[in-house]
Amino acid sequence: MFLRKIKVEYAEANGAAQPCPIHWIDNFAMRNFTNDAVFDDTLPVADGLLEAGFRVPMDRLRPAMEDWFRRKGYIKPHEHVRVSE
Repeated sequence: MFLRKIKVEYAEANGAAQPCPIHWIDNFAMRNFTNDAVFDDTLPVADGLLEAGFRVPMDRLRPAMEDWFRRKGYIKPHEHVRVSE
């Protein structure tokens, strides 16, 4: 649907990267309850894979996802999210 293919992973304490489960990404993509419309142009398609429109800012996507995943308890304080096109 969208032209940008974005890989979404989380890095564990040992540095090993794992694809974020699709239900995490879907939970975030459902407007992540922040009412920030800039993330409306996202579509979770598989574990670790998100499609997005060109108006989704990559520099805001990673910190927003990381913050949301922490608040939901999906990742621990020492774990981090990685996003790449």
